[in-house]
Amino acid sequence: MTNDSPRSPEPAADDALLRDQIRLLGRLLGEVLRGHGGAALYETIESVRQTATRFRRDGNPQDAQALDRQLKRLDRDAAVSVVRAFSYFLQLANIAEDQSQVRQQRERHAEGAPAGLAVALEQLHALGRGPGQIRAALARATLMPVLTAHPTEVQRKSILDTEREIARLLDERETATARDRLEHDARLGALIATLWQTRMLRDEKLTVADEIVNALAYWRSTFLPELPRLYVMLERALGIEPARGLEALPSFLRLGSWIGGDRDGHPHVTADTMQAALRAQAGTVFTHYLEAVHALGAELSMSATLVATSAELRKLANASPDDSPHRADEPYRRALTGVYARLAASAQALGLDVRTRPALANAAPYADAGDFAADLTVVAESLASHHSADIAAYRLQPLRRALDVHGFHGATLDLRQSSDVIESVVAELLHAAEVCADYRKLSEAERVRLLGRELAHARPLRSAHLPYSALARRELAVFDAARELRARFGTRAIDKHIVSHTEQLSDLLEVALLQKEAGLLTGTEVRRCALMVVPLFETIDDLQRASQVMRELFVHPGLRHLLIAQHDGRALQEIMLGYSDSNKDGGFLASQWRLYQSTQQLVRLADEHGVQLRLFHGRGGTVGRGGGPSFEAILAQPPGSVRGQLRLTEQGEIIQAKYADPRIGRSHLELLSSALLLASLTPLQQAQQQAEFEAALDEIAGHAHAAYRGLVYETDGFAQYFFSTTPISEIMELNIGSRPAARKATGRIEDLRAIPWVFSWGQCRLLLPGWFGFGSGIERYLAAAPSAKARRTRQALLRTMVVEWPFFRALTSNMEMVLAKIDFGIAERYAQLASNKAQGKAIFAAIRAEHRLVLKHWLAISGQKQLLQSNPQLARALRNRMPYLDPLNHLQVELIKRYRRGKTEERIKRGIHMTINGISAGLRNTG
Repeated sequence: MTNDSPRSPEPAADDALLRDQIRLLGRLLGEVLRGHGGAALYETIESVRQTATRFRRDGNPQDAQALDRQLKRLDRDAAVSVVRAFSYFLQLANIAEDQSQVRQQRERHAEGAPAGLAVALEQLHALGRGPGQIRAALARATLMPVLTAHPTEVQRKSILDTEREIARLLDERETATARDRLEHDARLGALIATLWQTRMLRDEKLTVADEIVNALAYWRSTFLPELPRLYVMLERALGIEPARGLEALPSFLRLGSWIGGDRDGHPHVTADTMQAALRAQAGTVFTHYLEAVHALGAELSMSATLVATSAELRKLANASPDDSPHRADEPYRRALTGVYARLAASAQALGLDVRTRPALANAAPYADAGDFAADLTVVAESLASHHSADIAAYRLQPLRRALDVHGFHGATLDLRQSSDVIESVVAELLHAAEVCADYRKLSEAERVRLLGRELAHARPLRSAHLPYSALARRELAVFDAARELRARFGTRAIDKHIVSHTEQLSDLLEVALLQKEAGLLTGTEVRRCALMVVPLFETIDDLQRASQVMRELFVHPGLRHLLIAQHDGRALQEIMLGYSDSNKDGGFLASQWRLYQSTQQLVRLADEHGVQLRLFHGRGGTVGRGGGPSFEAILAQPPGSVRGQLRLTEQGEIIQAKYADPRIGRSHLELLSSALLLASLTPLQQAQQQAEFEAALDEIAGHAHAAYRGLVYETDGFAQYFFSTTPISEIMELNIGSRPAARKATGRIEDLRAIPWVFSWGQCRLLLPGWFGFGSGIERYLAAAPSAKARRTRQALLRTMVVEWPFFRALTSNMEMVLAKIDFGIAERYAQLASNKAQGKAIFAAIRAEHRLVLKHWLAISGQKQLLQSNPQLARALRNRMPYLDPLNHLQVELIKRYRRGKTEERIKRGIHMTINGISAGLRNTG
């Protein structure tokens, strides 16, 4: 299986234009600073910038000391202004870099270079996979990016909206005349001034409702308009022309969401937030549909005196409330006026707040999205049968595709809860119904037998006459709401329940039992759970048990049919793999390797029992949480593990980076689709030395796991070191996400959520979760060689693994990106914050020693003389932004010192939070 990204070769680097745009934005920001802050502030900021740039260029320690002195002399207000200035510069640089990416895509297309999908299809054609095979594969496929809220998403929506407008103007400016450029520059300056005068941070903590609204902005800008265009591209490449009556490609690519349904450790997600999320999603798609129908009616002005129409279209027109004599001979317009009226009535019947132009008259609402689709089909078929297919292609076909993808619900809302919470509710129900006095004391075998009996029994456990705890009432309300929302918005609105911390089969059966109590078992002779129960295996131990848990389900004669769904006549089971907690638990190398091994075991198990497996990858933004380029990650999966079925999370700042710009968003979705096709249809093949590769990595990962656990969980005072030398305490106070940063307020690393754990290490420029343990793993693997010759053989094997094994190549490539962002000079300043100085010095020395080992072995394995030697574009981008990151880190340390010494006034606190914002913007994938 190839790991090459399906892209044409990069055109000549547009570094000069990128530098010009960054220089322009920097100059405009400087003008704003001078105008709004005065010459003194501007000179202070410029002096800091020049000193930081000089230090990065020359590496002179005296410049570092000078920078430190400059920043320490700043008073509170000046320090905050410097933080804001450097933070905004980094955000503006990000916009310019994104625009560079868009520009390169446009230039490749203008030069006739094939796009990502075209390249993937060419590769498949070379392998003997024809259009028919590809169409058949996609007809059975499921590809679903799942948007999740993010506890470290620090940007405010108002700022994101302004930055989108800056990006749009930069794009227009490239082809504008000299006179128009002056207008663009004036407008850019005004927008930057708006940024400067806009509060960077939220005054109040983000709510779930805020997160829902923020996510929907990406729907309007990217998903609703761009997904249909992606399907058009793919259909053209496969020779499919739906507008001419040929069968359209099934909608294999859809969207999922956790926002409003993910209750794991989140007390603010309830049945009410589920209702709010689906109403908001539905309102957004209905607004899109209504606007599209109105535009379509305005466009289809054909007269019955000039063109023929189908009988079905005439019937639709005659049923319309539009009786205007001016449109008496315009059947399409009259038909669509009726469609609009019914669609508006549907929105009203669903209780949606849709603010569009009113319908001409009241009408009967559609029963469901299928009825609306049927009317659009009537219009499309009438056009196609009377030589007007090309007219339908521009606006009608995208509307039909959007409806097929999004239905009346928008995105599929996943439900998620921790197994221990579900267990508590089940125990309470069983106790109240006098079925089992203490469910928690039962063995696993006893639990499975009891739950099996209850699931087979028609008698409910829940009674309206019995009192239940607030927890039980809240959880049962979620399942009741799921039943009601499925009835209102369609079964695709909610069709899964994910079980966090799945450790045994009873964890899944307990969710099935709550579905039974809420009326979510379907069927008569063979009953099934309406919501697929999806286990989430997270920690290293959970992943090791995963295949055993699933085997117990697959072989259980009374339960398999109840829990396992059907897809295309075949049993289908989705399993979610958690990258974040396994990484925090065992380190990135052991985590990634355990995930790979568990995937292999689950694929073999599913094949053995005739079950189609769909893996759901819970990847984060940073490498410490399974992040990195999605295309490479998909192709790095074990051969045979994709097979057209894939879901993966898209989180917080990564959503903004991938989908804020519609063109970048479509390109990313195109790459996901390309990777799905290549991973599914490329002949299964293993490297000749695959068994040797896996044995080597198994040994290395074992050593890396021991090194990571030895530092994080077995070193005296490490938790104290982490909490005192990173801004984790300040992050936990920041109004960034609606979810608490820790599951329990214990001060233990075990109870801290993986996202703030990783985010904090990024802030202090160590990024420890993305690399620690790799050096010790390689060192001990090589040291175990019985002779010098054997050691050289092992070194050669590692070099071969980088070249020939996609999994190891992707893993180490992501690690290299992390290593390039580390700065021990900056990190040492944070280490000086340690509350126990002696322990702090020892722990920091251990981290530095491991870093030296990692660098030594990675450069030897990769054959490079320096980091990112094979990726000069990324190296240059990082090098250019470091002078703007350094002052933020210096100031963060200084402000944390002041704050922890008792200077707790609001301006100091906000200054710290602004540095968190700015460093996050500078590093980009940090959470």
